[in-house]
Amino acid sequence: MAASTLSTSFSGASSATAIIVASKPKALTISYQQLTQDVLDFQTKLAHLGVGNGDAVSIALSNSYEFIVSFLATSWQRGIAAPLNPAYKQDEFEFYIEDLSSAVVLVPHGSYDKDGPAVRAARKYNAAIAECYLDGSKLVLDVKEQGKLAQRQTQSVAHAQPEDVALVLHTSGTTGRPKAVPLTHRNLTRTMLNIQNTYELTPKDRTMLVMPLFHVHGLLAGFLAPLKAGGSVIVPPSFSARSFWDDFVTHKANWYTAVPTIHQILLKNPSPNPRPAIRFIRSCSSPLSPKTFGELEKTYGAPVLEAYAMTEAAHQMTSNPLPHKGKRKPGSVGLGQGVEVRILDEQGNEVPQGKEAEICIRGENVTMGYLNNEKANKEAFTTGGFFRTGDQGKKDTDGYVYITGRIKELINRGGEKISPIELDHVIAGHPAVSEAVSFAIPSELYGQEVGVAVVPKPGKSVTEKDITEFVVSKTAKFKKPSRVWLLKEIPKTATGKIQRRRVAESLLAKDGPRPKL
Repeated sequence: MAASTLSTSFSGASSATAIIVASKPKALTISYQQLTQDVLDFQTKLAHLGVGNGDAVSIALSNSYEFIVSFLATSWQRGIAAPLNPAYKQDEFEFYIEDLSSAVVLVPHGSYDKDGPAVRAARKYNAAIAECYLDGSKLVLDVKEQGKLAQRQTQSVAHAQPEDVALVLHTSGTTGRPKAVPLTHRNLTRTMLNIQNTYELTPKDRTMLVMPLFHVHGLLAGFLAPLKAGGSVIVPPSFSARSFWDDFVTHKANWYTAVPTIHQILLKNPSPNPRPAIRFIRSCSSPLSPKTFGELEKTYGAPVLEAYAMTEAAHQMTSNPLPHKGKRKPGSVGLGQGVEVRILDEQGNEVPQGKEAEICIRGENVTMGYLNNEKANKEAFTTGGFFRTGDQGKKDTDGYVYITGRIKELINRGGEKISPIELDHVIAGHPAVSEAVSFAIPSELYGQEVGVAVVPKPGKSVTEKDITEFVVSKTAKFKKPSRVWLLKEIPKTATGKIQRRRVAESLLAKDGPRPKL
């Protein structure tokens, strides 16, 4: 069974290295013992401020030791950690702070005097405002405004319970208002165990954290799961392709997990020489093209394991296995990992092997439902308790899962359903193409047709005709793009994900929907 709470999920008495903050000029190395003491000290400070069971603490901090300690301390205090992208604008901060009625907002040192956007948003909703920073080796919680906690009495230091909500993250909101996803200690610790088991993580493993901690990918797979296994996490302040391999080698990392965008950036930069011993490379949060899969394995000499995850499942649901445990199948997201995965139709019935329908999951890691959204909860779960992912997919004869697209993003061309992920992979196979994103565009004749945004490789040129002819040579004619945009880059979220609808909306808003080819 998984550990019941985050506070019991790793050995607090160990002198082994838990965290290496890869700061310049000197890295900060933290043992499990020191981490535990710092978290307990910070928990006491939160209790003194008045934070208790069910209070939301918005954490507007970048990847740092301050983030790590404040996140863990909040959850140990039975509070709800609500990590936020520190690059948000004021309106964005306001949405999330109001949505959770945050009791306190944690900001970096100097933010208060600068009256930054998180500070202004917190003040608007009367949340306490506190700067969080390291003063030498001491972690400071400098309360600037007490807000709604001014009348609150000091709380006792709490002991978290398995069903306490430890974390709330919001969905990306590509199809509407972002939904708040509550994840309990039980949800999180189950995922941590699942990830540990999938990749056979041990105290000997050390990972480079390249994903942001305000995202479930970085928080669970890049940070919490390694700690559950007793390993070490190297934490640079942000992802930098120039310093990645230097830090990786210097601090003796042996694996990392990232989105395909980051893998592609690393491939465009010089490879480390000599090549370090990499136990595996994990890819998740967006589809990995078979082409990039092959380039990674060839360049770094390590097995690439593509996984499938979402916030509502506390991250991981499926993964390709380690080489000695099974096949790695390019284009597939692998097998269920501690999670029951079924392909169900609209009525909740399982479809025959090989047939496409909605990927649905059930497991201890899955959220019990969205906050204050009864309509979404009714739509999200089957009568059998399976969560509907919104992704269309299928299983092969070995049980490996293939994602063929978001159900609401499938391109319906006169009744022919076209998978945008499939087209992405096809077009990415063109020798002059670096990246491709396919999406639906309006059509009077067919209802929808195929639009594609393409980024050529540096130094390469490609035309719209080149792309359409390439697609026709590789797929059925009805999948031919009716319009192609050639771009220098494709807009992405802060976590490196591509949101098809937003790409489509942006391009169509500029140029209109009239087919060009």
